[in-house]
Amino acid sequence: MLSQLFLPVALTLAVVLAGAVNGLAGFGFALVGTMVLATAIDPATAVVFMIVPILGVNLSLVRDLSTDQLRTCGRRFGPLIGAALVGTVLGLVVLSSLPQGPLKVGLGLVSLGFVATAQQRVAIPGLDRAREGCFVESTPAMVGVGGVSGVLFGGTNVGVQLIAYLRSCDLPHGLFVGVVAMVFLGLNAVRVATAGALGLYPSLAVALASVAAVVPAVAGVVVGKRLRSSVGEPRRRTVVLALLTLVGVRLLLGGLGIA
Repeated sequence: MLSQLFLPVALTLAVVLAGAVNGLAGFGFALVGTMVLATAIDPATAVVFMIVPILGVNLSLVRDLSTDQLRTCGRRFGPLIGAALVGTVLGLVVLSSLPQGPLKVGLGLVSLGFVATAQQRVAIPGLDRAREGCFVESTPAMVGVGGVSGVLFGGTNVGVQLIAYLRSCDLPHGLFVGVVAMVFLGLNAVRVATAGALGLYPSLAVALASVAAVVPAVAGVVVGKRLRSSVGEPRRRTVVLALLTLVGVRLLLGGLGIA
């Protein structure tokens, strides 16, 4: 009986926490939510469970874009979005065939890698040269970045490469937030249909719970936004990275069968 009550409570708390982090820090909803859930349930289920809540959160953000901005940005970043759509479907196909252990290890490494990169503690050979060659507004660059990023996003819900690329385009902050929301809104709409077609939702109950999770997710974002003014940027960053570190270590150890 307790286990039956624990799971819905754990899922709700996870999406509220992820929403609060996103509202507080301005990023991290998909990453935090997926990684936290993957410590409690099957990691593949955690990935697909978060798709609809991510869709709901981005829907609330994309409304800030006007129709003209949507049309203009759609044309400007069309190759990026198109390649990312293909990549994200491939990522979900790969997700459907991965066993739980290696997937947990992969998610743990992604989480810890994000922390290391954000802290600039790890120097990746050739990274600066890759950025100079790939993070340019050309069709080949958009197709390359979009395709690779789409595969990773499809299989893990982590889309930091797409965010980094769009940030390099020198968009005004408000437009940047809206464009990011537009891109991920389109990707997640396709992912919902693809996950259903591939049978990645274990049951109808899980799919319905995913839809219901939109409400606490958006509520968490609202709470996080209200806390933002009282928490300084360094502290916000520390909280997010510390949480991702703990979750990343837990996933890595769990995937290796140590804990």
